[in-house]
Amino acid sequence: MKRTAILGTGHYVPPRVVTNQELEKLMDTTDEWIVQRTGIRERRFVDPGVGPAELAENAARAAVEDAALRIQDIDFIILATLSPQHNFPGTSCFLQEKLGHPGIGALDIRTQCTGFLYALSIADQFIKTGMYQRILVVGAEVHSTGIDLSTRGRDVAVLFGDGAGAFVLGASDDPNRGILSTHLHADGRFARDLWLEAPGSVFQPRMTVEMVTEGKCYPQMNGKKVFTSAVKKFPEVMREALVSNKKSKDDVDLYILHQANLRIVQAAADLMEIPQEKFFNNIERYGNTTAASIPIAFNEAKQAGRIKNGDLVMLAAFGSGYTWASALLRM
Repeated sequence: MKRTAILGTGHYVPPRVVTNQELEKLMDTTDEWIVQRTGIRERRFVDPGVGPAELAENAARAAVEDAALRIQDIDFIILATLSPQHNFPGTSCFLQEKLGHPGIGALDIRTQCTGFLYALSIADQFIKTGMYQRILVVGAEVHSTGIDLSTRGRDVAVLFGDGAGAFVLGASDDPNRGILSTHLHADGRFARDLWLEAPGSVFQPRMTVEMVTEGKCYPQMNGKKVFTSAVKKFPEVMREALVSNKKSKDDVDLYILHQANLRIVQAAADLMEIPQEKFFNNIERYGNTTAASIPIAFNEAKQAGRIKNGDLVMLAAFGSGYTWASALLRM
């Protein structure tokens, strides 16, 4: 059976930087409050008319170039997002159009913060079984057009930013290189702890003026419960990956966790008794970019020399659903 290797990576964030000080002008909050509770100092917002497909295209082209391939060498596209370009068709189809590569399959994944790892796992199965040789996996999000930038929505709005990250995955005969395992979980009993209620097909009509007035069109979160659950599930799913591959926590060269809240990452590291310096974080500059956060952080870590050939890297995520996941890979 083939091993799935990472052939190339790339990321893209919009040029507009939105600092905590700028948010202070829009809502009752402070830079000190945001940094203390989340670690976030700034995030990126798109310009009008820019959606996740545009961000995804830039990240995808960078990843394909990093892999020394052409767009036409890609066999399949998987795109993870919770902020689709439109309700339908899938954002992966809009990305395919922009890449100018019609005919290949295009799949959307909707598991929110764990979306990229779910997409990675699906791509891994396709490549291992020989169905596809080279798969483009993208996480792309535009949160800025869907958050309540007022005091009413501040607890959620200060967290999120826009961006995209991409991997090109391919088949490898090297048993010591590539994705060693992936581990996917969900518990729908807690779906309403972090969700977007409207619009929804359960409603007739799917959106009303009253829903907008009541704020049902903006994300809602039980912050304390999400925080506590994430701190518990991150160590669990990382240990699952380590046990599955007969590795110890000390064997891992770098840990990259979903960038939801710096305090969650720090708490998970402390629970596992892993030094903080073994974790790569960039949330202070980008905020929570949901499905894009892991590939953005991965590419930045690689560019900074924190990921080298032969390194063992742990990826893990937790988020809405609840869903949680991990992946262990050898570069």
